[in-house]
Amino acid sequence: MITNFAAFLGISIIVIASPGPDTALTIRNTLVGGRRGGVATAAGVVTGLATWTVASSAGLAALLVASQPLFLAVRLAGAAYLIFLGIQALHGALFRRHDRDDLRRSAPGGRLRRLVAYRQGLFSNLSNPKIVVFFLSLFPQFVTRSPTSFLSLLLLGAIFCSITLTWLTLYAVVVARIGDVLRRDRVRRALEATTGLVLVGLGLRLATEPR
Repeated sequence: MITNFAAFLGISIIVIASPGPDTALTIRNTLVGGRRGGVATAAGVVTGLATWTVASSAGLAALLVASQPLFLAVRLAGAAYLIFLGIQALHGALFRRHDRDDLRRSAPGGRLRRLVAYRQGLFSNLSNPKIVVFFLSLFPQFVTRSPTSFLSLLLLGAIFCSITLTWLTLYAVVVARIGDVLRRDRVRRALEATTGLVLVGLGLRLATEPR
């Protein structure tokens, strides 16, 4: 049974609205691949969240948190991936010529970019162990122990995923709507460089912060 549902919603909205790797990656991929690229990234992030929801509800995520070497390996892998994406964005901002007639405009190229964006969102979320800790520490506070606890945890996870998808999609739509301004070469380079620096910074913080 779910308790204090209003409190759960409030905390979830605050956490989801706080800028982080998922937000930075969504913005970056919207700049590169347009609205569909941003939405694909959001879908990948939410797929990762859904995976952690099932794992947490089944008790599998607790094993990850309890294993120091495994937890550290996931954390370092996630940090390395964020740094890689950040460097990739910085390279694109500094050396790649942005053309309005790039692959994003063609159907095959657009599908490939969306697939890459989806996989980036998925892996970024799955390799962030802070998500696991958050799920294990927050969700049980709003569920009473009962034979249906598993279903209640899944429901909370589904709600969290839905809010996240809505929020990140909103980011993608807003960034895409002002795309005429953002597609100006200097502006786009500056924004891509900024998101690259943010991703590198988040990766370094994830790698160096204590558990």
